[in-house]
Amino acid sequence: MNNTTHSRADIADWRPEDEKFWESTGKKTAYRNLWISIPNLLVAFAVWLMWGMITVQMLNLGFPFKPAELFTLTAIAGLMGATLRIPASFFIRLSGGRNTVFLTTALLIIPAVWTGIALQDKSTPLWVFQLCAFLSGIGGGNFSASMSNINTFFPKKQQGLALGLNAGLGNFGVTTMQILIPLVMTVGLFGAVGGGSMVLMKDSGWILGKILAGTPTYIQNAGFIWAAILVPMVIAAWFGMNNLLTITPNHGGTLAAFGKILYLYGLAFVVGALGLYLYLPAPTGLGLLNMWVALPLIIVATLVVMKLAAFGEMKGNLSKQFEIFKNKHTWSMTVLYIVTFGSFIGFSMALPLSITVIFGFQHVPDAAGVMTHTLKNPNAPSALTYAWIGPFVGALIRPFGGWLSDKVGGSIVTQVISVIMAAASAAVGYVMMLAYQSAMPEQYFLVFMVLFVVIFACTGIGNGSTFRTIGVIFDRVQAGPVLGWTAAVGAYGSFIAPVVIGAQIKAGTPQMAMYGFAVFYALCLVLNWWFYLRAGSEIKNP
Repeated sequence: MNNTTHSRADIADWRPEDEKFWESTGKKTAYRNLWISIPNLLVAFAVWLMWGMITVQMLNLGFPFKPAELFTLTAIAGLMGATLRIPASFFIRLSGGRNTVFLTTALLIIPAVWTGIALQDKSTPLWVFQLCAFLSGIGGGNFSASMSNINTFFPKKQQGLALGLNAGLGNFGVTTMQILIPLVMTVGLFGAVGGGSMVLMKDSGWILGKILAGTPTYIQNAGFIWAAILVPMVIAAWFGMNNLLTITPNHGGTLAAFGKILYLYGLAFVVGALGLYLYLPAPTGLGLLNMWVALPLIIVATLVVMKLAAFGEMKGNLSKQFEIFKNKHTWSMTVLYIVTFGSFIGFSMALPLSITVIFGFQHVPDAAGVMTHTLKNPNAPSALTYAWIGPFVGALIRPFGGWLSDKVGGSIVTQVISVIMAAASAAVGYVMMLAYQSAMPEQYFLVFMVLFVVIFACTGIGNGSTFRTIGVIFDRVQAGPVLGWTAAVGAYGSFIAPVVIGAQIKAGTPQMAMYGFAVFYALCLVLNWWFYLRAGSEIKNP
């Protein structure tokens, strides 16, 4: 194949809104691409977020790093996953769906294998793990490309369900990772090739932690397992997916398509590395910028560098796609998507911390009457036993949100879940305050978990409704980049929520974080009503 000819995977005639074409030809092709896309996206999520589990076990196994140094691994992966979504938003129109999904998924084999190799030796320096986490961010970026791609295959009336299935089942990568990694660590799956075992030094806190303590642990399998799963995934993408020439009229051939993806990802890598260096504390970085300054700077710098560094046909193509930023609905939907996916991914990262600190200690007043948490709570619930439940529910219910939005309208669904999320967040804040001031915090845990599961369920339903709304508002060419862009900004929730909640816990006022989120959700209620539900709205209940 050369750079100017199209392959058999390219489809020139694609008319999903034509009912006769859809029933005779389109449906089968669209669903084949969807069923291949979902597991590819699931594994991408797992590789992106695997550091949350790996760092816990590195601590338990006695790797010579301080908790603050291990935190940089989750921070780097989270920040890069969100940043790489920005260029990934534009990949489908530049390079085609099949070319994009194949290459971006295949690239994940690098951090998966490298992580496995690095974990075999406790003397591996921190910077190697940081680089592995940096490359794991590719998995986060894949979401924007994947959603942009699936959006182009389905008619508008079915986009809510299709996008809900792709995103919802793809989001199961979070739960899959949280369950699979501890299991594969217990078995020498890869024989001599996979390396030897280490002895777990203390209870991991996982549901089988007490059984596993003192037993051989193959922590390297946390990386190798994904490499083994990725190989059949990328083969399926190569032979089973398609590029739609109606969306990507000139990807230039496979090698040219790959080149554009690698070039734009390379630019984002440079910007992300510089941003992390300015944000992260010493010795990793300079610690010059706080989160609220670093994140917008990285977002704007990534867009500017992409625009300035593009050349040839890519320059005109990107300029055309950048027109989404002139549309006010791009910005309104970006904010509304932060409510849904931003909350989902942010609370997924922050919930273990909240459980551990708020319920893991008995909070009693000292001689001066100041609340302390120096006494370990013997009845504390295990964070890693319960933290997966919320993300599991949120991912499971997301297709239902898309289906429901197809039936009653996306904005109505978004409005209802925003009301519930505002109320539940305020209630969680109150429960957190009671638990934080109690000598028996575990008595509040059931209510705490139920409220958080309600929030996660709402984020899942809202993920489906907001993506359905975008599919209705924007035409087929612009909807893909808008979906990708909103997903990129929403993904920074993986960074924001843990930092905000962690800071408030440290200050002794954990409830203030949740009260703040409740206020944000309430403001977004007004935004959603003004743009899409009031009597004089330009677009009614999309």
